[in-house]
Amino acid sequence: MTTTLAITTVTRVFNYCGIALPDPNPAYTPEEVKEHYTAVYPELVNASVEGGDFDGTNQAFAFRRGTGTKG
Repeated sequence: MTTTLAITTVTRVFNYCGIALPDPNPAYTPEEVKEHYTAVYPELVNASVEGGDFDGTNQAFAFRRGTGTKG
């Protein structure tokens, strides 16, 4: 009996405010991806990274802005 393994590539998907952001570098951690996008979206500095759930061959992450009070 022969067992065959299939290798499937996982595509990471990053979402912010309904915008799908491409993965800039698969070697980056999700936190490093967030840091990468702070140049375009400075409000991500205080955002959290949520998710990591798999949906087929996609792994979805979301950047959520922190809510708080001033002062």
